Amino acid sequence: MPDTELNYTMPDFTGNQQFHSMPAWKLPGWVEPLVVASILFSFMFLTRRRNFSIASWSKTDSGILDSVDSTGSRDRLLGYEEGDSEHEDYITTSKHLPKRRNCFGTTVFLPNTTRFRNNIHSRLLQKFPFLIEMFYWIINYAFYRCTSIASQALFAKTGIWDVAQEHGLAVLEAEEFSVLSIFFPIRELDVQQWFMRDHQNALTFLNRAYALIHIPGTVGFICWYYYVAPSFNTFATVRRTMTLTNFMAFTTFIFYPCMPPRLLPKEYGFLDTVRHDDAESVWMSGKFVNTLAAMPSMHFGYSFCIGMTLVYHSGVFRRSLEPGESKKNAFWKMFYFIVGLGYPTFLLVTIVSTANHYFMDALVATCFVFISFYCNKIFYVFIPLEDLLLWAIRADKPAPTTGDRFHERGGRL
Repeated sequence: MPDTELNYTMPDFTGNQQFHSMPAWKLPGWVEPLVVASILFSFMFLTRRRNFSIASWSKTDSGILDSVDSTGSRDRLLGYEEGDSEHEDYITTSKHLPKRRNCFGTTVFLPNTTRFRNNIHSRLLQKFPFLIEMFYWIINYAFYRCTSIASQALFAKTGIWDVAQEHGLAVLEAEEFSVLSIFFPIRELDVQQWFMRDHQNALTFLNRAYALIHIPGTVGFICWYYYVAPSFNTFATVRRTMTLTNFMAFTTFIFYPCMPPRLLPKEYGFLDTVRHDDAESVWMSGKFVNTLAAMPSMHFGYSFCIGMTLVYHSGVFRRSLEPGESKKNAFWKMFYFIVGLGYPTFLLVTIVSTANHYFMDALVATCFVFISFYCNKIFYVFIPLEDLLLWAIRADKPAPTTGDRFHERGGRL
């Protein structure tokens, strides 16, 4: 594609105009995994089931678990709504009879795992239910790690680098010349050059923000929301939305590899400021990391989902409250509302100014979030598989403790 078609020119950085970052620093590779692990295990402990012993069985424990069974909350890990057919777990209340599930309109009978509730690993899960959430996100991360391998295998003959570059240039062309151009009045290159010319210290900060906020920030939000959410159903809706957004994005990474602006040929004018600033995250390196996964931007997708959750809980656009929610004063309404809008806005500026994503990447991610929100119950089809997995490992599914500790302390989101 000729350069003149896109009207992109190499920026002339000479003398004092050349991008000079702050003195480079790079975290040791073990720091970021340690931070993420610390967040996860801290909230695993914080959301533990109190007055429950892993090592010993007592009548108190029995009472707790029996009350769980009576409400059916043990089998609501995927977030069933009251009245859903999937919530009809047991044929009768008789001990250990099969569960009844609705799968694609067909009733299937699956093993009842309550007989395994006294196994040590079942009791570990009952004590720390957040371990299940950690398991779900490990699956997400494993799926992402596979996208690079799958995409390279798919485009082995044509050459994935050339295909990804072609897709990246196609995105720039669509933003500038297609009917979608009305949504993109500002070019990515202009944003990056504005920072490089006049706000280099700010760009240095954004480089590190891009590398270091995404994973810890998203993990931290999931943990915090599990701790404070007014109900498990509300939490599960958000978690399923983010998970489905992940899977849609990961599938796109495989079939539509897209080169980020920073990796395009130099004549297009973009600078890889994150690597230039030695601010690359440990999550951005390694042979399993997909560097050709610009479309869509999961940095923005996660932040948009988090932001809309906070806007929802601000209560600005709602007249009624969920059970477990408290009426907020004007300060807290505006706090949640401003943070809810500010976080995705900050990430949008970050991903574009560092030349890691196109504006269209953020638009597609936004569409994926909306689709995932309205279709998130599609994950109910995996309930039978979850039942079979629990049966295979001889474990019983724990009841979630979402919001319990927070509400016990008088907190109300």
